[in-house]
Amino acid sequence: MSDHIDGPRTTADPAIDLTDLFAFTKPSDPKRLVLIADVFPFAGETGVFSNAAKYSIIVRRVKVAGLGVAAKFESYGEQIRFNFQFDILKATDLSGVNPKSQSGTCTLPTGEAVTLVVGDEQGSYSKDRSIRIFAGVRSDPFYIGWLANNMKSVPNYLQDDNVMGLVVELNIEQFFPANQGTIFGVVAETSPRERGPESHSVPRYDWVGRPEQTNFILNAVPNSFDLRDLWNQQTPFQPLPEDLAPLFQKRLRDSFELWDKRDGEINWDSALLNAHINVRLDDFLLIDVSKPITNDSLLEIEKSTIAGKPYTTGGGRTVDANSIDILVTYLINRDQGKFYQSGATQATQPGLAVFPYLAPPNKKMLQVSHQIELLAKPADVWALVGQFDNPWSPLIASLKKTGTGVGQLREIETVDGKTIVERLDSLDAANQTLTYSMVSGVPAKPYTGKIQVVASGTGSRVTWAVDYRPSGQGELIVRLIIQSLIERSLKALQEKFGQPK
Repeated sequence: MSDHIDGPRTTADPAIDLTDLFAFTKPSDPKRLVLIADVFPFAGETGVFSNAAKYSIIVRRVKVAGLGVAAKFESYGEQIRFNFQFDILKATDLSGVNPKSQSGTCTLPTGEAVTLVVGDEQGSYSKDRSIRIFAGVRSDPFYIGWLANNMKSVPNYLQDDNVMGLVVELNIEQFFPANQGTIFGVVAETSPRERGPESHSVPRYDWVGRPEQTNFILNAVPNSFDLRDLWNQQTPFQPLPEDLAPLFQKRLRDSFELWDKRDGEINWDSALLNAHINVRLDDFLLIDVSKPITNDSLLEIEKSTIAGKPYTTGGGRTVDANSIDILVTYLINRDQGKFYQSGATQATQPGLAVFPYLAPPNKKMLQVSHQIELLAKPADVWALVGQFDNPWSPLIASLKKTGTGVGQLREIETVDGKTIVERLDSLDAANQTLTYSMVSGVPAKPYTGKIQVVASGTGSRVTWAVDYRPSGQGELIVRLIIQSLIERSLKALQEKFGQPK
């Protein structure tokens, strides 16, 4: 998923996990450059940046050093860095309207440290107001509609998810005078925050250049060793170490050959395949600020250079670029056949034409609901499901209650070893309705469940609905967890009370 959960290390600590990188000229003013890095997949609505990490967007000049089978891009000159660091959360409003906020700084290439408040959509400015910066929770702009193992087309499975976005908008000429060249490489990285003289075991946690270098390419060879963490330890804009270069070259070759065979044809000859490998080993997002940048210009600089012809667009990557389908089509048929359009045609929310370019966070409550018909009388069913401390579901291994009445808690140990804590919100015996909220155990917040029993024919109907927002896991995963919990539990009621034929 672009750069989401691209290895064991970042999966274990999502706040350091880079998900995406974008670079494009401002739609209303091509003299300004927009750089965006996203982190923290499935951030929910309350995600925060790590105060132990440094988040960087880095730009360096690039030149075309070879065409066709000798295609190559070389980076040179100083690295222009925008470094973000964040503080711990602070209580700012005792009324609870805005109980927590996070502040931070972005250190500019000039050395100026710009203070920012996370979530402030107006952003912060440099002293001369030429640079504008934003940091906060936003709707995930990435979308993907392929199950890569069998190329099955599906709807966007990042629907309704959020990420933490970092945005920098600047005057191009200020740092990148046109008379010195107009093509650049862009990367983003997360690394340990400098806290003194002590050394760190890793130089960086994660980095990203072009979309899907890790998940769809390095990790696309079945039954192979996971190289993603090792790749994420390498240094952007630097040659690979001599002892590791052959390892990554072989993995890219194996991956590209598998992708090429997806349509049953061979569209990449050996020489072009080698060229593609060499280009990919230098992983940075290419952008030429003197040429038009559109939703379709992603990878055009690389493609044209490998084809041995001049590029005609500015490459880059816009917020709304169909990144996966553009990449997949090129990997499979080198753009010599059909365009592989998946079931995902846009993100949950399209990008904005104005600052901060990333759409606001998704807050719409989602719902999973299921109902069953039973032969038993409503009173008999309610006598079972209306008891908050009754472990009637087959998913419950044990249950411990704390307190009585509304507000009581139940701690559930599930048969698969998980712990779920729920709170009773209301119990209406007259209408045979129970509502509860999730305290912990399911990656969703908020999470409210409602179970209702009503008469239906000569028997009864049970409806179980959960309203939720995913937090810490993708919406698809959260929905499947909740669906499984509800459906397996209600099936047990059918087995106990029977169902109409």
